[in-house]
Amino acid sequence: MPNQSSNRGEPCCPPLARAPLTSDWAGDLARMFKALGDPVRLRMLSLIASHTGGESCVCDISPAFDLSQPTISHHLKVLREAGLLDCERRGTWVYYRVIPSALDRLSAVLAVESGVLSDSACATVPPARLEKTVS
Repeated sequence: MPNQSSNRGEPCCPPLARAPLTSDWAGDLARMFKALGDPVRLRMLSLIASHTGGESCVCDISPAFDLSQPTISHHLKVLREAGLLDCERRGTWVYYRVIPSALDRLSAVLAVESGVLSDSACATVPPARLEKTVS
């Protein structure tokens, strides 16, 4: 997956509506989206990203959830393996921080360029197919 664009100011990943995904690129993005598909992990990512200084100790994360420590550790591991978090051990505690470039890739690929997709996009989908995708 390309990490940087050769043109400054342009996102590293073209939006879905501009270019089809390669299988490798889709696999990388799918791992990130799958990790964020769990409400606990999405909340964890948000808690870490919004914490003062942009990083959070596991001791600050655990009290926010009614989960056991092994479950907390599992969710953090999934986010790390998906490439969304980085961590650093300081003494007995582990501090987590969001990887900004990972969030940039996710947001860039979902960006909708003006005029590419509109609110009327669903009107072009046949009713039978629309019912299948909505339910």
